[in-house]
Amino acid sequence: MNRLRWRVFVLVLLALAAGGILVANVLFGSSGLVWPGAPQEPLAQAILLELRLPRVLAALAAGGLLGLAGALIQVLTRNLLADPYILGISGGAATGALLAILFGLPLWLQHLSSSLGALAALLLVIALAHGEGTWTRHRLLLTGVVLAAALGALITLLLALAPETALRGMLFWLMGDLASAPAPWFALIGLLVLALLALPWARDLNILTRGEVSALALGVAVPWLRWGIYFIAAAATALAVITAGSIGFVGLLAPHLARLLVGADHRLALPGALLLGASLVMLADLLARTLIAPQQLPAGALLALIGAPLFLVLLYRGDRR
Repeated sequence: MNRLRWRVFVLVLLALAAGGILVANVLFGSSGLVWPGAPQEPLAQAILLELRLPRVLAALAAGGLLGLAGALIQVLTRNLLADPYILGISGGAATGALLAILFGLPLWLQHLSSSLGALAALLLVIALAHGEGTWTRHRLLLTGVVLAAALGALITLLLALAPETALRGMLFWLMGDLASAPAPWFALIGLLVLALLALPWARDLNILTRGEVSALALGVAVPWLRWGIYFIAAAATALAVITAGSIGFVGLLAPHLARLLVGADHRLALPGALLLGASLVMLADLLARTLIAPQQLPAGALLALIGAPLFLVLLYRGDRR
């Protein structure tokens, strides 16, 4: 079996693993093992279809979006330590959501406020990074870092001013919580659309990793490609944060694992990062619901505890090589 066939085979295994984690998420939970043919048929059907399935699909969509966004951002900035949150989009979404929670708005208005916050942050990054001339990856990176720091300070201020009745919900949202995730269909459709938009650019992304001068010499429309990557990554990040809150390490870890397993060719690395991101968030949510059941943990905090040591191991192995 040649190298390409082996990597395609690994990608198929990643898809099967994601499907297995999805099934396990649906069957297992804080109420134990439930299957469609159980004796308590009406209750089992309600648990499966109304509680577990929408939640696991939201986890799949959020993880896939963050994995895809992370892979694109690392190409755009040519920085393997960049992640989707570096653009400041997540900070805008978090600020909008926390303001809505602070004022006691209903759930649908919280999601709307989060969407508007992400859009405002996106437009602000574009305006500041562009300046009087065209933006560069360094200007974009610095602008995103500064905006994320400013929004982080604003979020800290909101938490300090929040009453105790709203503080727990705000903290869970910031740590990544799928218990209050909206209906997953919009996020799933967004994931499908954004993936279909990004995958045809895989060849150009491979060339762009060699440098912008080489890409221009080989006929790649670099300015259009940069704008396209930026908007797809920003939209994916915003949609993931609106769906599941701030879940860290996925956009950083999934692309690294994808390159390790299927190589640096973005024809395989992009779907690989998407599948690994989805698997990581689904697995974290399963553990969050079952480790100390019936009490539930925030999936984002649990994923950070797992992801940080794993990323350090990958980083150490990379240095050794």
